[in-house]
Amino acid sequence: MLELRRSAYDEIVYRGYDGGAEEVCGVLAGTYDDEASVVDAAYPAENVAETPEIRYAMDPEEQFAITEAVEEAGLEVVGFYHTHPAGPTEPSETDARRATWPGYSYAICAFDGYPFLGSWRWRGEDDGFERETVAVSSGGRR
Repeated sequence: MLELRRSAYDEIVYRGYDGGAEEVCGVLAGTYDDEASVVDAAYPAENVAETPEIRYAMDPEEQFAITEAVEEAGLEVVGFYHTHPAGPTEPSETDARRATWPGYSYAICAFDGYPFLGSWRWRGEDDGFERETVAVSSGGRR
């Protein structure tokens, strides 16, 4: 399960709208557990993919800097997010090929009609993505 604080959810959706036809991406931060994580904040990253309309990629140095900022804030990396401006609402084959953090959440916000945010746990190359329940809450940190 992935629980997102309302502010983190809103950040992802609004950034997605602002990105227009290009995918936006970032890091999810909060309290990590390999079965149920809580997202307190969404840290944006620049999409450095050659074709940002259909792909996303984070610069490794920026991702490392974001990870350090997450830890300095007393949080943990929970996973990653990106948008699919025109759908689909599930991970693409490219998303599966590029996933590298087993046990972590990969949230996708699709904008085919109205915003839909789903999340999948990457279980590794052999098991692929496993859909997880997403909840949005207005509460503070646990």
